[in-house]
Amino acid sequence: MEARTLLNALETASRLKDTTRHSWTAEGRHESVAEHSWMMTLMAFFIRDEFPEADMDKVIRMCIIHDLGEAFTGDIPTFDKTSSHEAEEEAKLESWVRSLPETQREEMLALYDEMAKRETLEAKIYKAIDNLEAVIQHNYAGLSTWIPLEFTLNLTYGDDKVSFSDYLKKLRAEIRKDTVTKIEGD
Repeated sequence: MEARTLLNALETASRLKDTTRHSWTAEGRHESVAEHSWMMTLMAFFIRDEFPEADMDKVIRMCIIHDLGEAFTGDIPTFDKTSSHEAEEEAKLESWVRSLPETQREEMLALYDEMAKRETLEAKIYKAIDNLEAVIQHNYAGLSTWIPLEFTLNLTYGDDKVSFSDYLKKLRAEIRKDTVTKIEGD
């Protein structure tokens, strides 16, 4: 990628460092979208041996790019996001991706298509990580940052996304235990 094109792409992506999510950190500040993506990427790195049949480098690439659309629209929590919000984010993201050089454009478009369809093992792993990381982050944050809905949502969020994997079902069960401990003892 040509140097100026790279710098322009990074400038757009850097917006995610300042785009906050609904989630809070353990230290009491809003988490950024970039922090969420980084933690997902680290999760994919750590669990790679659990999925020897998967292309975990592809999963990592999916984790890195999955929320780039929020650089244009901001973060809207999943429980508030409408199909209209999704369409706007997808349109703005696609416009930006189409402005990239061919190699990166084609790879990103293919990854986004695969992620949306969620038919491949890699896309299923990425989406499970996306959901699980959000619950883990809520468990790290103080209960005072939770809205009433999250006391039940944190117990079930992502269950449907992990159903394809015994390992991820066990991980989800451990995360649920942390949620119950937090609710009962925080």
